[in-house]
Amino acid sequence: MTKIPTPPPIIYNLFPRLVGPFKQWLPHLKRAAEMHFNWIFINPIQMSGFSGSMYSIKDYYQIDPRYLAKRSKFSPEEQFRLVINRAHKLRLRVMLDLVINHTAIDSVLVEQHPEWYKRDENGRIVNPKAMDGDRVVAVWGDLAEIDNLNSPDRENLWAYWEKLVAYFLELGIDGFRCDAAYQVPTELWERLIQSAKNKNPEVKFFAESLGCPFSEVLKLAQAGFDFIFNSSKYWNFRDPWALEQYEQNRLQGAPSISFPESHDTERLAAELQGNWAAVKMRYAFAATFSTGVMMPIGFEFGFRKKLHVVETTPEDWEEPTVDLRDFIARCNQLKLNFPVFGEESQTEKIDSGNPQVLCLKKTSHNGRLTGLILLNQDLHHHQPVLFENLPALLDRPREIQDVSPEYARDFVPEFFEYHLRPAQIIILIGKRENDYEN
Repeated sequence: MTKIPTPPPIIYNLFPRLVGPFKQWLPHLKRAAEMHFNWIFINPIQMSGFSGSMYSIKDYYQIDPRYLAKRSKFSPEEQFRLVINRAHKLRLRVMLDLVINHTAIDSVLVEQHPEWYKRDENGRIVNPKAMDGDRVVAVWGDLAEIDNLNSPDRENLWAYWEKLVAYFLELGIDGFRCDAAYQVPTELWERLIQSAKNKNPEVKFFAESLGCPFSEVLKLAQAGFDFIFNSSKYWNFRDPWALEQYEQNRLQGAPSISFPESHDTERLAAELQGNWAAVKMRYAFAATFSTGVMMPIGFEFGFRKKLHVVETTPEDWEEPTVDLRDFIARCNQLKLNFPVFGEESQTEKIDSGNPQVLCLKKTSHNGRLTGLILLNQDLHHHQPVLFENLPALLDRPREIQDVSPEYARDFVPEFFEYHLRPAQIIILIGKRENDYEN
């Protein structure tokens, strides 16, 4: 019997502060589904502390009134459940941010459970810090750091997180994006993940690891996370670290997720000053490099204003300057159609004969699909690429699939010569018999 593989996570980040009340979410959910996304990632929607930051949670069981209808016969939880149900009808699974390494400094838990927090030598609650080596580069005064490891009341603290996860599962949540996952003890993640999967075996856990040492990333994989966000967004396509980390992830059995931008980064359209070919190239690369891919709302329209966890409002919705929906849909469909791009496949860098052209060869787990990614790193000039024996490079496939409209062939040419346009990416796929049987 042919085994149907689980679709890779193709994630659309619906940023609540930008879209506003729940009643306005449906068009965005529909647009995500039309682009072949299969997951919706929602940043925290709970009541914020005095700073107003989404990641400064005052009460985990209260929904921020900015997302609620002012006059509704439905409770806040019922209003959120309706959003989840609408997503499910569109075949979208829903992932919610899970923030358990800190709370708002004015959280209700500070008064109810002061023993759950880290404190300095003077007994004051510790504010989380961002470090660059031994140098403090940022202190978040609106946050209070939870002592998940050494709290004298650790069992009750961990039980609180376990009940919180169960609460969201009951509401219909399908997965959790775990904020700053490496700052939480792996033993706690093991407990939460196992408890959640006992209730719903299909629930997925995604580890956010921005700024995390790679050794800690591997520990997260061992803790039971289903997926880990990787750092390929920052790769210059030359240095070896990205492929080295990818290979270590693959060997550890830790599927990863790429992204061209996130709510923590600048908008790619702004970084690249509206070079749409380069923007498209970066998305296509992210979509084909790793098991999963994530994209924040507005990317499809070339938005340039950075998403902000405090200041962003629905008034920041921009007038679209480009429409990338069809292109993104093609990339996502490619990922769904060809397993070699929906798994941590064996990936090797091939000498293209041109240092400006990145060539990555990907081989599927079953060895029946070979993908070739050709990427022009030069954003301003055409670059030639030449392979004298393309069938051999693609492991002598029965046929070659033409997934790039720019390169259309219904046969496998022996001699491959092509001039890539500035920032162009083309993707070739070689198929052999019985490609989808296991």
